[in-house]
Amino acid sequence: MRAIAINIGANTNEPGFRGPVSPDGSFEYIPIPESEPTTETVPTYGDLAAHLETPIPDSLVETPVHLDPEFPEYPYCERYSYGDEHGVKAGPLSALSAGDYVFFYATLTVTAPADWLPPEWGAFLVGQFRLDRDPVVPTEATVPEDCFANNAHCKREPMDARVLLAGDPAASRLYDRVRPLSSPAGGTDPNGVVTDLSADSGRGPWWRRPLRFGAAETETLLGIDAREQP
Repeated sequence: MRAIAINIGANTNEPGFRGPVSPDGSFEYIPIPESEPTTETVPTYGDLAAHLETPIPDSLVETPVHLDPEFPEYPYCERYSYGDEHGVKAGPLSALSAGDYVFFYATLTVTAPADWLPPEWGAFLVGQFRLDRDPVVPTEATVPEDCFANNAHCKREPMDARVLLAGDPAASRLYDRVRPLSSPAGGTDPNGVVTDLSADSGRGPWWRRPLRFGAAETETLLGIDAREQP
């Protein structure tokens, strides 16, 4: 069993702000904008606004969102699915197998001080998939399975996913509370999940990179997930 953690969600580049995280560990996941043409109408930030407490700027109300990963607990989502067109993530993700894990992390803005939180922003695990099957690597000759029909990459024209993942509903979820990757010292300072459990050095912009975990480290990470947070 192996795991990879990858960065997702709104940030200061796209769409210009991060989702919030509160002192009790609760948070709101906010997706990035959809940057490509789509074969059908997709939800906008205005559509999501009715389901969020985070204010959506007026300038983004009509902007379509890229709802990927797809968590059925989240508005307009149906299944646990994820797609990626970037080789730096699609390559390692496609090497996983059924039963392996993918953890999703986001950079979030801290709304109020707490001793376990960085002062302004940090990186936090916000969800997980246990892969229900081996990753699907689409080609021009293959059509994604029906279970990926609502995935954002499969709604693009043309479909551009280099890997598609399906999560086991029994062991996949969008968390209720975050699991920190940043230390309380600051958002750019990694904690032991990054430096001790993952294969990443924690140097440079680690919060943008895929983080790889071996079998024992994945078991430990799942144990951290099981404990009350924060």
